[in-house]
Amino acid sequence: MKCYDIFNGDADGLCALRQLRLVAPADAVLVTGTKRDIRLLDRVDAGPGDRLLVLDIAMAPNAVSLGRVLAAGAAVRWFDHHNPGDVPAHPGLDAHLDADATVCTSLIVDRHIGGRARAWAVTGAFGDNLHRPAMALAQAAGWSEARIDRVRRLGMALNYNAYGDTVEELLCDPGVLYARLSAHADPEAFAREDPLFGRIEHAMAEDLEQALAIVPEASSARAAAYRLPDAAWCRRVCGTFANHLARRHPDRAHAVLTPVRGCWSVSIRAPLQRPEGADRLALRFGGGGRAGAAGIEGLAAGLLVTFVTAFQDHFG
Repeated sequence: MKCYDIFNGDADGLCALRQLRLVAPADAVLVTGTKRDIRLLDRVDAGPGDRLLVLDIAMAPNAVSLGRVLAAGAAVRWFDHHNPGDVPAHPGLDAHLDADATVCTSLIVDRHIGGRARAWAVTGAFGDNLHRPAMALAQAAGWSEARIDRVRRLGMALNYNAYGDTVEELLCDPGVLYARLSAHADPEAFAREDPLFGRIEHAMAEDLEQALAIVPEASSARAAAYRLPDAAWCRRVCGTFANHLARRHPDRAHAVLTPVRGCWSVSIRAPLQRPEGADRLALRFGGGGRAGAAGIEGLAAGLLVTFVTAFQDHFG
């Protein structure tokens, strides 16, 4: 029997897995990648008795591979907050899904394990731009302002690290990053003791400063679209930039478009005051996600103007 830990390489996926493995350690094969690399089940050749733990990747893009591993006799436990599509009824599937705009996978796991590794849940929620529920949990636990700030910054840095066209464009491979996080029971200890946090945070600040100098391609009181240049730093910062814009202008929707291999990668953020509709817009262009935040991979260059117009109409 083999165990596989299959998780999104962003803050939410990392912190969801850290929670579960603190409560129930296991010797597992890690399967992860960049933020946008979500068809991770395609990499797993599971057989009878194998156990798969899947975290923070949408079920719909993995439907074929999910059917394959279930038919092979593997058991699958799935925690996620994206739109799942049709969830198969199968005795080998244990699904914990919640697409509400106020939750992320780390918060679903926190609920499942009764808050036994809550600091990691708070870190994951901050990383997923869910600052309100993260703050509520931290304040309820009586955290100091300094602890909250350090964990907030860590969550944002972990999330930034996952964006890039390839793992080589990231500052740290998410599998390696998870191993370094796993050396610490508490996320604040990692932030204090591992110099990797400082390196990631410094790079994030530099990339964000460059992005903030970019003028929006199309902008109104209710929606703004930004087109980034074709550069590795743009692919790294696009999600952080979109989240920053969402917090700065909570009544406005945002789209950040980044060139990737002749197409466009799109990060969509619904207004934080009305976190709905991002997933529906993304689905129209072959993407997916959740109500408050969604994305499109491989948007054809010829559809760029069409998308920007649809984005403004959708949120305007």
